Amino acid sequence: MNRSVFASDKHLTLKNRERLSGNPNLLYWYKKLYEYQFQGTSDFDRKKVLEIGSGTSPLKRFYPNIRTSDILELDYLDYIFDAHDIDTVALIEDHSLDIITMTNVLHHLRDPILFLIKASKKLVPGGKIICVEPYFSFLSKFIYLYMHHEHTNLKINRPCIEQVESPLSSANIALPFLIFFKQMDDALREIYDFSKDNVTFFSSLSYMVTGGISRTIRLPGLLYKIFFNFDLFISKSFPRYTASFFILQLTKR
Repeated sequence: MNRSVFASDKHLTLKNRERLSGNPNLLYWYKKLYEYQFQGTSDFDRKKVLEIGSGTSPLKRFYPNIRTSDILELDYLDYIFDAHDIDTVALIEDHSLDIITMTNVLHHLRDPILFLIKASKKLVPGGKIICVEPYFSFLSKFIYLYMHHEHTNLKINRPCIEQVESPLSSANIALPFLIFFKQMDDALREIYDFSKDNVTFFSSLSYMVTGGISRTIRLPGLLYKIFFNFDLFISKSFPRYTASFFILQLTKR
């Protein structure tokens, strides 16, 4: 990828970051997501946590102990590197991280399984990778296939992106769903403990109702919070039909 591609993605990332900061309902959605994402993790503020794909992410504003990273050269990040090269990043010691986390990032990676294998080198024994990714329920499948701007292909032989155009535009929303809900790779099973029973489903339409990153829908905050709680309830009660996102944990053996 040439410099102009990265410059364009950097400009878009900064613009999206500004949009997110100006969307209180979307910030609330992320705040609640992170609460669910890290619930059950004792002494979280003392953990060594690395976030992958932190360009637009608001995670650090809620949890200052997070170390941030991205492939784009942004001056507010702690590390700049390609996630596929995480095993060679000397600034992060091997077997030093308690948690590696990412939100809607895995489906942008050229080879997500390769990343997950390499990332284990930086985790302590018992360390976790915690991801949030799109889930294909009866409702969300229609949205992701026909209404969402990112590419979605459920009919591929290998969960990877064959042609990478840029960090932001290259994607296949279906990759995490295929990896964890269809057939998990044997190499991953050798490295990580994972069970579908430990998956947490999160929200149905409450992300879309905020307008997402691309635009802002001006819904009064109190009304949005009421809708969010109802939306969360139905997504957790009937995930197969309504859930749009899932939270998963991989625990290093």
